[in-house]
Amino acid sequence: MILRFKRILFGLSMAVAPVTAYCQEVLWANKVLGYSSEYRPSQIGHAYRSKQILGVPSKLPDVGDSPCAWSPAEPDGRNEEWIKVGFDKTVPLKQIAIAENFNPGSIARVYAYDANGKEYLVSETPAAQQMVKGRMLHIFPKQTIQANAVKLVLQPNKVSGFNQIDAVAISADATPVEAKINFAATQLKTQKENMGKAINSKGQEVAPIISPDGKTLYFTRNNFEGNIGSPSRQDVWYSTLNDKGQWTDALNIGPPINNAGDNAITSISADGKTIYLINEYRPDGSMYFGFSRSFKTKSGWGFPKSSRIMNLVGSATTIEITVSPFENVLIMSVQRADSEGGKDLYISFLQKDNTWSEPRNLGSVINTADYEGTPFLALDNKTLYFSSQGHAGYGEGDLFLTRRLDDTWLNWSTPENLGPAINSPLWDAFINIPATGDYAYFSASEKVLGQEDIFRIRMTPEIKPDPVAVVTGTVLEAETNKPVKSDIAADIKKTNASFATASFDPETGEYRLILPLKEIYRISASGEGYFPVSEDMDLSEETNFRTIRKNIVLQPIKAGQQIRLSNTMFSQSSAEVIPSSFTELDRIAETMKTYPAMEILLEGHTDNQGEVQKNVKLSADRVEQVKKYLLAKGIDGKRIQTKAWGPARPIASNLTEQTRQKNRRVEFTILKI
Repeated sequence: MILRFKRILFGLSMAVAPVTAYCQEVLWANKVLGYSSEYRPSQIGHAYRSKQILGVPSKLPDVGDSPCAWSPAEPDGRNEEWIKVGFDKTVPLKQIAIAENFNPGSIARVYAYDANGKEYLVSETPAAQQMVKGRMLHIFPKQTIQANAVKLVLQPNKVSGFNQIDAVAISADATPVEAKINFAATQLKTQKENMGKAINSKGQEVAPIISPDGKTLYFTRNNFEGNIGSPSRQDVWYSTLNDKGQWTDALNIGPPINNAGDNAITSISADGKTIYLINEYRPDGSMYFGFSRSFKTKSGWGFPKSSRIMNLVGSATTIEITVSPFENVLIMSVQRADSEGGKDLYISFLQKDNTWSEPRNLGSVINTADYEGTPFLALDNKTLYFSSQGHAGYGEGDLFLTRRLDDTWLNWSTPENLGPAINSPLWDAFINIPATGDYAYFSASEKVLGQEDIFRIRMTPEIKPDPVAVVTGTVLEAETNKPVKSDIAADIKKTNASFATASFDPETGEYRLILPLKEIYRISASGEGYFPVSEDMDLSEETNFRTIRKNIVLQPIKAGQQIRLSNTMFSQSSAEVIPSSFTELDRIAETMKTYPAMEILLEGHTDNQGEVQKNVKLSADRVEQVKKYLLAKGIDGKRIQTKAWGPARPIASNLTEQTRQKNRRVEFTILKI
C-alpha cells in the first residue's frame, strides 16, 4: 500500500464573505421532499445524490465539481429536472439563496410553498450558460409568503455539463446570504515555514510524524534516489533537532522499517518508543495491505509486527491511521461499503486479545460524500485534525479540526477550517503536533522545493490541542539506587480509572507519560520482586504545558522492609478509607497473595492537632479500616498486625498544614516473607 492523495485541480481562488454586524437568521434546507433524478456514479456512498443539497454549503465559496452537491442523472438531458426541499420552520420569505457550485445557470423556475402546501412561482428566468463556474444565486420574492419549502426546476440542456446545487437557504431578511468557510475561532497570525533543504528535496515529502518531545521528525519520502529499492518507492526518513535548534540533514531510517516496498510511518506512541506503520511486513521481505508496529530497542527499531483490524482486508486498499496517546483507540481514513463517498474517518477499539474492532464510521458531522483523510489525534486525546475536500475550504483539500464531545468517540464538534495561513488553493494535509503544541507540522503543495514539501507553523491557543504535562523519569531501587525494569501506570484519582501506561527499561531510556491537565493523577510503579508504590500528581490547577521530571523509588520485597502508604488515604479527622485509595490497597492485597507467607505490621500516625488520646484513637481506627479492607480481599487476619502511634512519631514539622499532612499516614512493615 502506498500513501495516495486525491488531486483535482480547479485553479480558482475565492473570497470569503465579510461577517455582518448583526445576526441574520438563515435556514438551510434540512429535508428532501422530492426530486426528478439523481446522479449515481457508484453503488458505494452517496455522492451527488439528492441528500447532498441539504445543510450549509459544502463547496462554496470555492467552486467546481463536488460530490457533496446534488446533480441530476444526466448532464445535458432534454427533460426538465427538479428538486423540492423543506426547512425546519416557516418564515416570512424575503430571500431564497441557491448555491450553484458547478455549471450554474440551468435554474429556470423557483417555487415557494407555505405551510398549507400552496405553491407560489417566485422566479422565472430563461436558463442560460454563465460566465462563472459557480455562484450564489439570490432570489427576492415580491409576494408575501410564509414559506417552509422551495422547489427548483432546471433545464439541463441549456447549460452544458452536470448542473450541481450545493445548498438552498431561505431567510426573512433581504441581506444577501453568502457561503462562508467555518473558521476556527482565531486565525493563525504567522506564516507557514518551509522546513528547508535538510528535510525537503526535489522529490515528495509527506506525512510528517513529530515525536512527542518535538525533537525527532519522521516523514515519508518518494521519488528520491536515496530510497531503498527504487526511487519510486516510499521510504521513511528522519531528522533530529540539534542543540542549536536546527534540524539536521535527514537520514534514511533503514531496515527493517524500510525495504524494497512502500514504507510509511502513520503514528507514534506517546512515549516515542513505538511507531505504527502502514502494511504488514513478512520475513521474506514481501508486504501486504495492513497495519504494523515496531518497538524501539537498544540497537534500533525492531522488525514490525502485524496488528489485525477486524474485517479490514478485502474492503480497502489504502489507509491512514492515527493511534490515541493511550494506544487503545485507532482513527483511520479508509473507504468501505458504508462510506459516505470517498475515504471516510472510522474508529476502532483495542480488544482483549490485542486485535482491533471492526471500523465504525465517525458519522456525517465529520464525513462527507468527498474525501476525508490524514487523521491526527492530538496528545490531549480529544482534538482531532484531518484533511477534507468535502467541507467548505480553499481548494483541493484543506486541514480541519474537530473536538471529541463524549466518551462514545462518535460525537464530534462541527469541523473548523484552520484558515488561509495553513490552507491554500492546492493540497494541504497530514498535520502533526508535539506535546508542547508550539508548532504544527504538515504537508503542502504550494511554494515547494520539488513536489509536496513539509512545512511548520506556530500555533495559536484556539487551534492548539488542550495543554498536557509530559512526565518523564527513571525507576530506581531504594537501597542501591540502580534502575529497575518496571511498569508505570497513571490513574485518575477521583474515579480510579486507568488513564495511561508506560514502561521503564534501563536499556532503552526513561519512561514517559502524557497527562492532560485539570486532573489529580495517581502515578504507580511495579516491578518483579518490588513492592508497588503510588504517588499523587496534582495537575488540577495547571493551565499551561509542563514537563515534569519524576523519578520513582521501589522498595524490594523482603523482611524488615517498611513502606509508607498514601497520606491522602483518609479524609481529615476521619478513619474511613476514601474510594480513591482502593487501587493502592488492592495492590497490597495482590502482593500478599503473590507471597502467601508474607505477614505485615500496619502502623497508624497522625499530626499533633487536637487531644493526644483522640489522635491515638483515630490512628488505631485508621489501621483497623485498612486491615478490614484487606480481609475483604481474602487476606487472612492472622497475617496482619496493627499498631497505633497517634502523633508520637512525626516525620515532618507540625508547624504548617502542608507538613502536617505528611504526618497523617499509614505505614506497613514486612515482618515475614
